[in-house]
Amino acid sequence: MPKFEIDHSFAPVENATPVCLTLQQIQNYNELGFLRPFDIYDAPRMAEIRDYFDGLIAAKGDDGAFGVNCYQARLAGLWDIATEPRILDLVEDIVGPDIVCWATAVLSKPANNPRFVPWHQDASFWSLSPARTVTVWLAIDDADEENAAMQWIPRTHDKGHFALEKSDTGAVFHIQTAGANQMGKPVSDNLTAGQCSLHADMIVHGSPPNLSDRRRCGLTLRYCSPVVRIVDESWSAGVEAILCRGGDRSGHWKHHTRPGNDDITRCNSPHVYGTN
Repeated sequence: MPKFEIDHSFAPVENATPVCLTLQQIQNYNELGFLRPFDIYDAPRMAEIRDYFDGLIAAKGDDGAFGVNCYQARLAGLWDIATEPRILDLVEDIVGPDIVCWATAVLSKPANNPRFVPWHQDASFWSLSPARTVTVWLAIDDADEENAAMQWIPRTHDKGHFALEKSDTGAVFHIQTAGANQMGKPVSDNLTAGQCSLHADMIVHGSPPNLSDRRRCGLTLRYCSPVVRIVDESWSAGVEAILCRGGDRSGHWKHHTRPGNDDITRCNSPHVYGTN
């Protein structure tokens, strides 16, 4: 948990004229904390993207499944996905016309793997305030209940920060949201490859072990308005932001242009964030 004062409240989206989302979808996001599914890439393009991610994961060796984190400003292929207009159109209707992508993570759950992601709230691990990040979860593989799709607990995004407890053996985190099993019925983020979902940064979510014979790989992209600030300066070195759309009058974020490199063996991640 960050040691600095952070505003973990939820601010309902106020957008009377959304361009991509409907007014009903805006209302659903405010009430439930998530939206899905949205078609982004067609099958031929997804085949190319999947080959690209397979290469990144393989190049990381033993750390590949959860080791491709925060390379959005260091790899051209990730920069291009983070700035994909069809994704940004969705995000803009939530966070506004000025959009910063401050983190990404490739999350690849191998087949027949017992590890699981315990219930948690993403923003509880971040030194950002206020909590206004929207996460885009882009399916690289088909994701469903069988191969451990991410799960949300609806309506937990606007309750502030929940207490924590020690997580069970086999979890990828050592702590988890306390009492999550009493917070309501989870909803599975079922997506076909090339689709994405959106969720608020304080919604309680996690994912079970992947006991199927299919891999489950996805890409998370973290977006916010430039009004969000890093409250712990020691965190700044680990954040390489992209101004994806609009402007940044805050002067707070250091933005990066498209990198010329697309070889992960020639660069290192500045930092590592949580998984879903």
